[in-house]
Amino acid sequence: MSVSIGQVAPDFSLPDQTGEAVSRADLTGSRALIVFIPFPFTSVCDGEVCAIRDNFTDLSDLNARVVVITCHARPTNARWASEHSLNHPVLSDFWPHGAVATEYGVFNEQLGVATRSTFVLDENGVVRDIISSESLGAAREHDAYAAALAAV
Repeated sequence: MSVSIGQVAPDFSLPDQTGEAVSRADLTGSRALIVFIPFPFTSVCDGEVCAIRDNFTDLSDLNARVVVITCHARPTNARWASEHSLNHPVLSDFWPHGAVATEYGVFNEQLGVATRSTFVLDENGVVRDIISSESLGAAREHDAYAAALAAV
């Protein structure tokens, strides 16, 4: 299944880097970014999450919450979040492996990771924009997040 603009984003409940469950329903009432990351501890992924961290106030000013989802195990995400001082939840879609990424239509079965895709949600959980990179090696434009959130 793939998620399209105008659809309510599928619900999920995944553990964050501390083991606390976070669901899509928890994002209701705020604009939100659901940011799928393929490979923690790589330069492109590290750069993307650090840009979110460094510009977190700008996103918060737009009444936005951010969650990052990887298909890696929670301990990997915990170390990654700690090493980069991330101030947003990093959720583990490890088991069943990639189930949430698959539901959103962004799971790369050959590599076992999510593609580089971000879903921009309104306060009701409706997808208002999708920001993707055509290549796993190319970062998304961080400025596109604020522009998409401001348009919601």
